[in-house]
Amino acid sequence: MDLRKLKTLIDLVSESNVSELEITEAEGKVRIVKSSGAPMYMQQPTVTMMPVPVVATEAAPASVEPAAPTGHAVKSPMVGTFYRSSSPGAKAFVEVGNVVKEGDTICIIEAMKILNEIEADKSGTITKILCENGQAVEYGQALFMIE
Repeated sequence: MDLRKLKTLIDLVSESNVSELEITEAEGKVRIVKSSGAPMYMQQPTVTMMPVPVVATEAAPASVEPAAPTGHAVKSPMVGTFYRSSSPGAKAFVEVGNVVKEGDTICIIEAMKILNEIEADKSGTITKILCENGQAVEYGQALFMIE
């Protein structure tokens, strides 16, 4: 399921009187449960083995791919919610152009109501922030680029 769609569903549950929402799609099953003011979600993958019909189509012109970010990617060590600062009104840990040392806290990932400080695993300059504040992130997803 697309992370943007999942984030939208979480926001809808948190802003409504609905306390639980379960959706089943081809990619899997998602259950969002509102608890103590903040929704939690679990995604259960389903595996379906069905024959896929092959359809011959005319070759489309190659699309131009955006250039991949260069440098070292700091990746998420867990599934959770990405936050750029320690609290909603606080200053972000890092901005593009900031110089960081290995071990500096650069963001927080909330997982199961626990706030986990994520540290830079390399010294350098932050060249790109790849996630939005409050965005759901996956294990291994690139969060920052450092050069």
